[in-house]
Amino acid sequence: MPSPTDPEAALPRQEDPREHAPAARAAGAERVTPRALGAGTVALLALAATSLVAGPASAAPPGGPCALPRTPAHHSEGLDTWNGAYPRPLGSLDAVLVFLSFPDATPRTTPAELTADYFPDATNFFDRSSYGRFTLRPHPQKEWLTMPQPSTAYEIRRDWNAASRSAYLRDALEAADPVVDFSRYDIVYFVADPDAPGVDSDATKVVNFSRPLEADDTPIRRVVTLFERHPPDRNVLAHETGHVFDLPDLYHRPTDDKGDWDTHVGDWDLMGSQFGLAPDLFAWHKWKLGWLGHQQITCVQGEGSHRLSLEPVAADAPLPGSGTRLAVVPEGPGTVIAVEARTAEGNDVDVCREGILVYRVRTDLPSGAGPVEVLDAHPDTAACWGRSVHPDLADAPVQEGETFTVPGTAPGEGVRVEVEDRTPSGSWTVNLTTRL
Repeated sequence: MPSPTDPEAALPRQEDPREHAPAARAAGAERVTPRALGAGTVALLALAATSLVAGPASAAPPGGPCALPRTPAHHSEGLDTWNGAYPRPLGSLDAVLVFLSFPDATPRTTPAELTADYFPDATNFFDRSSYGRFTLRPHPQKEWLTMPQPSTAYEIRRDWNAASRSAYLRDALEAADPVVDFSRYDIVYFVADPDAPGVDSDATKVVNFSRPLEADDTPIRRVVTLFERHPPDRNVLAHETGHVFDLPDLYHRPTDDKGDWDTHVGDWDLMGSQFGLAPDLFAWHKWKLGWLGHQQITCVQGEGSHRLSLEPVAADAPLPGSGTRLAVVPEGPGTVIAVEARTAEGNDVDVCREGILVYRVRTDLPSGAGPVEVLDAHPDTAACWGRSVHPDLADAPVQEGETFTVPGTAPGEGVRVEVEDRTPSGSWTVNLTTRL
C-alpha cells in the first residue's frame, strides 16, 4: 500500500465491499423518455514529486483547448506534453524479470512458475487496452539470484523505510549486474521469493530514484519491486507498470488504513484497483499514452447542446477518421469533465453496469490525491455487492433514456448528460448541454 512519502506503492488488499461507507455524490440521474436530439550513485529515495523533464516523445503530443497542460504534480494528469523521464508505451518495450532468493529460505516455486503468474496476462491487458499499439515483451531470467542478506534483514513491509529499501535495491542490483545486461531493457522487475519469511506482499511498488542508477552504461530511473504471493493479486503487475508510464494512483488511502480505499473511481480504471470489474484505462489515460489520437477526441466548447455518437472505449482499434471515444468539456483551469462509453468487452468484460461514464479530471492533484473522480449518476443505489470494490460506484454510468446533471464549479455553469440510445452498431447517442 502507498505510504505518504512513497507515492508508488502496492495496492490495498481487497476488502469486503459491504464494509464500505457510501461517499457523497453529485446529483443523480433522472429517467427520461428517449428522444432524438439535433514515467552510479544509489540515491534510493522514492520521490514525492517527479521533476518535469523535457524529452522526445514517441508520438506527437495532443493539442487543443481540452488537452490540459501537464503540471509539477506527481504523475500529473495533464497531457499536452509527455514527461520524457518516463518510457512511453508505443510500439514495444522490453522488460527484464530478475528473481531474487534469500539465504534464510529455499524457494518453493521456480522463476518459470512466477513468470506465468504475470505473463502473458499483463501483455494481453496492454495489447487490448492500447488497441494493439503497445506490446510489453517480458524477458524472464531462468535462475534465482541469491541476495547477500536474509529476507528478514531488509525489513520489507508496506511503509518501507528508505534505508532498508535502499539496502535491498543496492544488493539486488549488485546480484543482478553480473548476469543481466540492463542496456537491453526498458523496464526492470525485481521479483522476490514470495515464500521467504521476511517478504511482505504489501511492499510491492514502483521505486523512483532521485538520481538514476547506472548499470551497463544505462541509467535506471525506476524499478518495480514485486513481493506478491504465488499466485499474485489480479492485474497487480499491470497496475505497477502503469506507474512506469507516468500514470497516477487513483485510489484513496484512508488515514487509518481502515476505511474505504475506492471512493474516487471504484472499479473504473486499473490505476484505481487491480480487482476492479472494469479495469480498462480511462479514455483520458489512453489519450495521454498516445493510444487515442485527436480524431477520437471531441472537445465540447461553447454554450448549448452538443449531440454526438460515442464508440465504446474497449471496442476494436479505432481507425483514422473513426468515431469519438472521449468527449471532453473544459470546466476551468486544470479541470475537465470527461464522458465515455463503457461496455462488457475487452478488459471490461466483467463490468457491473454498461453505460456512459462521467468523471472529472484535475491536473493540480498528485497521484493518490484524487486527480480523477468518477461522478455517480445513481447516488442512491449500489450494485454488484460481493464483486465490486466499491458498489456505490458500480452503477455510476448513465443508462439509456437517463439524464445526469453535473453541477459546475461556478454559478450558472454545469453539464447535462443525456443518453438517448444505443445503436445496433454499438455506439451510444449522447447529448451534452453546457453552461446550464
